Amino acid sequence: MSIVTSTAGNPVEHLDRGPLTTDELAAVIARDIPGGSYVNLGIGQPTRIADHLPVGSGVVLHTENGMLNMGPAAVGDAIDPDLTNAGKVPVTELPGAAFFHHADSFAMMRGGHLDVCVLGAYQVSATGDLANWHTGGPEDIPAVGGAMDLAIGAKDVYVMMTLFNRSGEPKLVPSCTCPLTGLRCVSRVYTDHAAFDITPDGVRIRETWGSTAADLAARLGGVVRAR
Repeated sequence: MSIVTSTAGNPVEHLDRGPLTTDELAAVIARDIPGGSYVNLGIGQPTRIADHLPVGSGVVLHTENGMLNMGPAAVGDAIDPDLTNAGKVPVTELPGAAFFHHADSFAMMRGGHLDVCVLGAYQVSATGDLANWHTGGPEDIPAVGGAMDLAIGAKDVYVMMTLFNRSGEPKLVPSCTCPLTGLRCVSRVYTDHAAFDITPDGVRIRETWGSTAADLAARLGGVVRAR
């Protein structure tokens, strides 16, 4: 399936800034997470989102190592070596925080109790297939963690990644060449150049940074479908 980008829905084009930094992109995702949601932030870049959630959002962060109501990253005297997220980064706890067994944490993930998870990715396909645990290269070490459980268990799966790899090749592709984590599970992709919705009708651009939707569509080798 080819990538189909569309101007339908009038994507917002921020031509005065971009590509976004990791923290700028984390702030965008934090803005878009619905208030009151139960959310898991995957290891790596997605954990930065915790630092940008507005106070009073009601978003409850879950970590797969067994914690609910995780707060932002801990700094200075707030660092407790026994209080970390799944990526072993020191974090804080918010009022009402709860701790539980690893098995209970995975039961929450597999049982459909999370509204949103945000994962990193090597590739996402135009149909929402996710590849994020192994490049397939013999020199790379596979690391799936709880990604498969999150990919099938969360109601909405967002991906946070760069749009292009170090060779300049798109990571949003017609079909994944890396080993898959989950099939047709991704609903939205946030990148440094643009955010995309994965829909039954194709990939639609929601918002761009530093490029027009038309320019990005051309760079992705897809087709812009007029409204």
